[in-house]
Amino acid sequence: MRLAAIQLNARADRQRNLERCARLLARARQQGARLALLPENFAIMPENDTMRAAHIEDAASSRTLAFLRTQARTLGMYIIAGGLLLREGMSEKPYNRCVVIGPAGDDVAHYDKMHLFDAALEAGDYRESKLVQRGRRPVVARLPELRCGLSICYDLRFPELYRHYATRGCSLLTVSAAFTEQTGRAHWELLLRARAIENQCYVLAAAQWGAHPDGRRTWGHSMIVDPWGAVLACLPEGEGVIVADFAPAQLREVRRRLPALAHRRL
Repeated sequence: MRLAAIQLNARADRQRNLERCARLLARARQQGARLALLPENFAIMPENDTMRAAHIEDAASSRTLAFLRTQARTLGMYIIAGGLLLREGMSEKPYNRCVVIGPAGDDVAHYDKMHLFDAALEAGDYRESKLVQRGRRPVVARLPELRCGLSICYDLRFPELYRHYATRGCSLLTVSAAFTEQTGRAHWELLLRARAIENQCYVLAAAQWGAHPDGRRTWGHSMIVDPWGAVLACLPEGEGVIVADFAPAQLREVRRRLPALAHRRL
């Protein structure tokens, strides 16, 4: 199965962002991808919290979900899209949700971000928990060829989430992200490769890149990493698509030669 990660520079215009997503998803399919990952905040990167709150959608009637279903069905591919603010029922706060859409336009799985980004950085303070409620559980997406563990951005710093996925048969870990330029430069590649190595899984990571309307800058460097920790593809800057093949035989060989998962004691 060929995998694709899509890198965006999302703005405050939802229609513009979705049109760019459509073009890049089509490019990924043209390059042979059967599964494509979109980054966190792919649909909109608001200028402030007021605008962010105004763009929260109801899960039952989301136009963004309808767009993703149409794209998946038209292209005949799996689309994993993370970082979408969706409200369930009468809940006060939305979830930051990653969705998995199948090639028939069907809803396969969804994961709500468990670890919310509350941090004080040189570039500014972030309080994701002010607007978003945290998810309650990890989610494994069961696809015909593999099991996939879902995650969003700040989740990447919590290795126990990915070990949970590895011990439940996952061979692919996805990370939809909008890492800041400061934290990305220091930690992004290290964390992605560590998650791949320690869990002997492929890691597919899609990122936001560049300057955004709220003044923040994101790091980019969307990446595909193999179970040995080798970077198979990386897009440091700009919008675009990277692809690499998921090779089950290589994954089995890594786990056979160095059976670290079987040797764990905790």
